[in-house]
Amino acid sequence: MSKESTLPVPVKKVAQSVVVHGFGRATSRLRALPNLLIAGGQRCGTTSMYRALSQHPLAFKPNLHKGVHYFDVSYDKGLSWYRGHFPWQSAVDKVAKEFGVTPAVFESSPYYGFHPLSAERYAKDLPGVRLIVLIRDPIERAYSAHAHELARGYETEPFERALELEDSRLEGEEAKLVADPAYLSHAHQHQAYVRRGQYVENLERLAGVLGRDRIHIVDSERFFSEPEAVFAGVTEFLGIPGVDGIAFERHNARPRSPMSDEVRSRLDAHFAPYNERLVEWLGWTPSWLH
Repeated sequence: MSKESTLPVPVKKVAQSVVVHGFGRATSRLRALPNLLIAGGQRCGTTSMYRALSQHPLAFKPNLHKGVHYFDVSYDKGLSWYRGHFPWQSAVDKVAKEFGVTPAVFESSPYYGFHPLSAERYAKDLPGVRLIVLIRDPIERAYSAHAHELARGYETEPFERALELEDSRLEGEEAKLVADPAYLSHAHQHQAYVRRGQYVENLERLAGVLGRDRIHIVDSERFFSEPEAVFAGVTEFLGIPGVDGIAFERHNARPRSPMSDEVRSRLDAHFAPYNERLVEWLGWTPSWLH
């Protein structure tokens, strides 16, 4: 048995990461930069979209991780570090020449759509970049996000108590993130259960930086119920041909007990004005409002 095979899995992953990232940084000038980001929303099916797009022959994903988290929590590491995560530019150019279209080079970091500095950062470093943003019922998203953060150890409070604490936890955090680009906010990244479901606020901000035409919105419930049709809209947005044989799967679902009617009613009232503005901004009605 080799020494490598006796390493614990977490140690193997760290070792692989060091090798890949070190080599990637050293060869960064030869590597492609993304022209597409799956920027959220968290717990809205971003992993499923990432896995589907990864199967397309005209799409290039990162070499190691689904999400690099450069434009939110790792921006201080520099563009060469970021570029080192992606495939060779020569490989992308070869496929572009063969098919006569520009391939999608992409990653998926759901915090990119919520962090207050991310949009300006990728607008600067990735000129012309386009975004895919997934949205779902914000009440279910909040409940799912809480279960996710609880399981990861980033939350300790039950759902209703976490909702009560949200405003105090987030107070002043966005201002700190803007004032100090090196600042990291645990609460803003992991405990904004309600705030991250106020989709129209984030979409208005993103469109103000990138332009509305560079953002493609996906209704996640429709993606799961009609994946072929929704994915066809994605490939059209990207300007790449559709292909057969994409396997669509639902990833990262977590079992949860039912939400109380009282909490659901309170959240429904809270999100109502945001949903109304969202419909106006989208020009169509999301599935959870039908």
